[in-house]
Amino acid sequence: MKLRFPLPCLLAALLAVGLPAQASNVTDPDAPRSLPAEGPVSVQWTDPAQFTEIRQSRNRWEAQRGNWVRELAEHLRKQAAAHLPAGERLDVTITDIKRAGDFEPWQGMRTDHVRYMRDLYPPRIALDFTLTGADGGVLAQGSRELTDMAYLHGRPRARDNDPLRYDKQLLDDWLRKELGTPAG
Repeated sequence: MKLRFPLPCLLAALLAVGLPAQASNVTDPDAPRSLPAEGPVSVQWTDPAQFTEIRQSRNRWEAQRGNWVRELAEHLRKQAAAHLPAGERLDVTITDIKRAGDFEPWQGMRTDHVRYMRDLYPPRIALDFTLTGADGGVLAQGSRELTDMAYLHGRPRARDNDPLRYDKQLLDDWLRKELGTPAG
């Protein structure tokens, strides 16, 4: 007896089995390129399709999956707000990201989606910023190329299960150097 399933039944069966929902894509041209205006910190970013993370990835499909650009921008906004004294404003444009780790497709098809954390794959973030004082005057501005070549050898990370922990730590380190200790 030959079984035949109509296409809608087959699709319903596959969904019932639990196919993963389609992940968002950071290179989607319709995706926002900034966080909504909120508080003293604004964060925007250039086209993620031009980020080193995507252009030089050994698995572009996997590299562009998810919402990691927005997650890093939200982390930056939250942490920066804690560093700013009342009345100051920080505007940041992220111009490039290369996340910590990389894909190694030669490890086999079963691990082509795994990011390997090795010394030769440090996190890198390029950004432009303007820090404005309460009087509206520019206190600092410029471009920064952030990298942490010893990201695997530093202090223990508080968020060890966060896949962006090394990239977030890179931003935290920059904020401490650029803005000092958090305002209290």
